[in-house]
Amino acid sequence: MFLVHFQTKLYLYFPCPHLTIICMNHWTDHCGTSFVTEKQPARASRGMVVTNHPLASAAGSEMLCAGGNAVDAAVAALFTLSVVEPMMVGLLGGGFAHLRHPDGTHTILEGQGTCPQAVGPHTFTHDALAPAGSLESVGRQHSLGRKAVATPGNLMAWCQMLSQHGSMSLSEVITPAIKHASCGFRATQYLSDCITENAADLSLDPEISRLFLPQGQALQKGDLLVQGAYADTLKLVAQEGANALYSGALGRALCTDIASQQGFLSLEDLRLYNTRHPAALRSDYRGFEIIGPPPPCAGPLHIGQMLNVLEGFDLKAIGFGTEQGVHLLAEVMKMAFTDRSAVTADPDFVNVPIEKLLSAEYAAERRKQINLHQAQTWSPGLAPAESANTTHITVADSEGRIVSATQTINSVFGARYMVPGTGMIPNNYLYVLDPRPDRANSMAPGKRVTSSMAPLMVIKDGEPRYALGLPGGLRIFTSALQAVINLIDHGMSLQEAVEAPRIWTQGFELELEPAFSEALHTSLQTRGHRVVHVPNVGGGMNAIEFHDDRSLEGAACWRADGTPIGIGGGLARKGVRFLPETK
Repeated sequence: MFLVHFQTKLYLYFPCPHLTIICMNHWTDHCGTSFVTEKQPARASRGMVVTNHPLASAAGSEMLCAGGNAVDAAVAALFTLSVVEPMMVGLLGGGFAHLRHPDGTHTILEGQGTCPQAVGPHTFTHDALAPAGSLESVGRQHSLGRKAVATPGNLMAWCQMLSQHGSMSLSEVITPAIKHASCGFRATQYLSDCITENAADLSLDPEISRLFLPQGQALQKGDLLVQGAYADTLKLVAQEGANALYSGALGRALCTDIASQQGFLSLEDLRLYNTRHPAALRSDYRGFEIIGPPPPCAGPLHIGQMLNVLEGFDLKAIGFGTEQGVHLLAEVMKMAFTDRSAVTADPDFVNVPIEKLLSAEYAAERRKQINLHQAQTWSPGLAPAESANTTHITVADSEGRIVSATQTINSVFGARYMVPGTGMIPNNYLYVLDPRPDRANSMAPGKRVTSSMAPLMVIKDGEPRYALGLPGGLRIFTSALQAVINLIDHGMSLQEAVEAPRIWTQGFELELEPAFSEALHTSLQTRGHRVVHVPNVGGGMNAIEFHDDRSLEGAACWRADGTPIGIGGGLARKGVRFLPETK
């Protein structure tokens, strides 16, 4: 079989003969799926900030322009995202930050949510009538409202990241966020749609509905959103740091409100909370090293597992978006999800067999089990050790620092209420834990929430080549997997790799984005897949590519308000002087 891959660029020409604007790239695989990118990348020499909102990217870029480093830019962007993307991230969330330092070492900063001390394996009752694969509890008690809140880690993690690796003060990096909260910003269509889709839940809480559902109607694109109470909260954080939450007034407001509704999070939970700094997890694929956080971050572990299995197939020859290619991806996804469900959880509570999952022997064993022509139901290959919505930033500076960080309040708008008088939206992280007892991911006091996050860096010959990540709940790590394959196997540009159509399954329905054809839909059904078309799989990926000429390329996709901003130019050369004027 002979396959030809080619890319074409479509141009817009203007009367001015010196101006040509590239408007889109068209990826074509003659035996597979074609698609057109909707956004353009940015390229720069002195720094790159890519986030899922233009104002957050601008905040990070402002720090770089002021002489800060990538960590300063990342923390400024995260605080700003808590204002302009309030449905995705906030002070009361959790997540993982992956840092690469100029000397080539990596640091993982885990600020993941933990189960309150008052919550155990029998606190909630699983809803037997929930859809297949759902962990919903009776009455939605661990997904909606005060009982769903886990101990948050974001604020502590952001402050520690800045103090340990940044060069600017907390008051400096938080200033853009305060400005956008107090002065307001214009709502995007993306924010308006998120409000509309969750209006029924938001309307149950007067505090949050007052802000996002004025007069009972969702904010519309272009409406000014002012968050005065949250601006005051950010000002307090600027003064007191993380103590404002973990031992101060913000924590008291949060826990008093939760206790009034018989929730579980307490001041003691906040006092006992600590971030962690585990060693980075590493795996290999076709001469590239894939690096990311370890469990309870499940993404990099199972990406490595799936890549090990797929390395035995010539994915380039198979082609992008072909029937055989999609079938293979779907089968390894189902395989990984069964293993994840069985054995991946907080390693303080469950012995996660990392070496076994990433071993060549286990990959060969699982590869033999794939039926190349028929979908199948998978079971775990390992015995259990016990009887979607987020944001991502990717930042790099000219000195070699890189930050890939994924942060969340879990569901869109988290627990879907607001702490009175603070503007803070709590997480609903307990929804990620299993309400059933005797499972790897069952609830237990102090247990950290397992996450699908995948803030990745891809290294070649000791040098960074790509850094990427995205939001999207269970669809995060399988989407990141597809981006890695797009770059390494299919030879896509960075923009094409982040925008390429995606698939997803955990063993039930196989989701396909609209760019995949009806013919592919039909052929996959004949193989036994239950195919459904969905508007999008996962959220807005953003990424940075590191070129051989030391330049940086940033890209973001159409699934969110993602915006890359690059820093070029620089300061004046030393010794420049002004000559006196002459007449």
